[in-house]
Amino acid sequence: MRVGGIGVSSILLIMAATAAAPIIIDAESGQAPNPTDDRLQRADQLFEGKRYWDALEEYDAAKETTEPDQLARASRGLLRTLLQVAEFPRAYEEATFLSGLGTTDPDDRALYAEALWAFGLFPEAERMYNEVLAVDPGNTLARHGIGRSLAARGRLEDGVVQLQAAIAGDDRAEYYLTLGAVYRRLQKYDDAIDALEGYLSRLPRPPRRTIYRRGRRILTNRRAESNVTRSEVRFLRSFGDRMPVQISPEQLDDIHTIPFRIQNNKVVVRARVNGNDPMDLVVDTGAEQMVLSRSSAHRVGVRPIANMLSAGVGRGFRALELGRIDTLEIGTLHVSNVPVIINNPTRSDFPDGHNENSLSPLALGLSTIIDYKTHHMIVARNLPAEVTDIEMPMHFHRLPMVRGVINGEHPKSFIVDTGGEVISIGFSTAVSLGIVPVRHIPLRVYGTSGWDPDAFLLPGVNLAFDRVQYDNFPVVVLNLHRPSALLGFHIGGIIGHKFLHDYRVGFDLADGVVRLTGALAPSSPR
Repeated sequence: MRVGGIGVSSILLIMAATAAAPIIIDAESGQAPNPTDDRLQRADQLFEGKRYWDALEEYDAAKETTEPDQLARASRGLLRTLLQVAEFPRAYEEATFLSGLGTTDPDDRALYAEALWAFGLFPEAERMYNEVLAVDPGNTLARHGIGRSLAARGRLEDGVVQLQAAIAGDDRAEYYLTLGAVYRRLQKYDDAIDALEGYLSRLPRPPRRTIYRRGRRILTNRRAESNVTRSEVRFLRSFGDRMPVQISPEQLDDIHTIPFRIQNNKVVVRARVNGNDPMDLVVDTGAEQMVLSRSSAHRVGVRPIANMLSAGVGRGFRALELGRIDTLEIGTLHVSNVPVIINNPTRSDFPDGHNENSLSPLALGLSTIIDYKTHHMIVARNLPAEVTDIEMPMHFHRLPMVRGVINGEHPKSFIVDTGGEVISIGFSTAVSLGIVPVRHIPLRVYGTSGWDPDAFLLPGVNLAFDRVQYDNFPVVVLNLHRPSALLGFHIGGIIGHKFLHDYRVGFDLADGVVRLTGALAPSSPR
């Protein structure tokens, strides 16, 4: 799986150190102030200064020692901080604790909805946002959340309206960041630039001094945030007067049927880039942009324009490059001005036969059907109506996600990844469910960040995706923390070729659903 990260906010886990505040004696009473109150004030100041890891320590300590009347405040601060540092499973636990205190404050309920979203429980989050807005229409956190949720369900214009309403009520930087991402999906790059510049202008200035933590020189997250977003603005500006992802007017309503072959459990199509000789592209819905290797980009005349942050399975982030393809031809489909990730620097540990060049039609704004039986892919802005066996709600927030249930009671969001091969769950998912293997079976699994040293095989898991069930099934456990941080929510797992190859799989962006047609998978391991 490849996840390209752009416009990332508050997820680079690098923060500044803090000094302990002095104890002040009240001159009139001669008594020291409540130490818990002091600690909470210090934690709030650290949070406002975006020194999240230090704030996290203070909130944790305050929660352990606080009086009952301060417990909700400590929990609320801890929850906000956990969301900022992408500790999404723990944030969900804290949100459940805060909700259990009986608070009815709309801001607390909106914060609870944020934790639901960050845990991948999208329908539950949207219901909570709507409940908050029913009693507090001016709640901007809930307004922002409902706008983001509508966009993820394919209602992009409705999402923009809600996000603009949130900004009108509260000029928060992160609201502009979300708005910029939705404008980019709408391919309105000028509006996206304005939104991203609004985000940059509202970030606090990074400190000029060098900061050390535990003896190591670090950057602040503020500088990292602005660098990533400025790079994206530079990339969007490079299009100038060109219309991004431009399909000729006579093809806008066409339905394109494109043959493919299966190679190494991946869907492969032939394509021409910038009029050059045909090349193989892996159809990879687990990538949010088209991807070319450094050598392929050089060969077809695609040059780097800006940098971006990327993460896949494994432990690290990667800095890659962004470029622009002038023309892309796949069968009868012709597209101009296509954004592309250049896989540079190239990793030296790619497995033999690995094809770095890939394409997600969803990234072009095109709904897609992949028929594994006939080996044909259908792409169009609006798919033809057809009878299907299963229809699962899809949230498309940079990548397509559907609901799966683990062991009959734990709902999780799974990426639908045609570029992947197996069915997997995240390491933190396995830990949170208390799933412990009888014996450890290590695997070598490759992602854009390299080999995942934490990967192992976990037998005996029960999975359900609507009416598709896998009982006593072996899954691959992967470290998905970094891609979860970039996406802004907890990835429960990934479903790839092993799941998909039985079906005619339709990704309908307009209706926000994944449709499956074909024989249901047996309720037993394969």
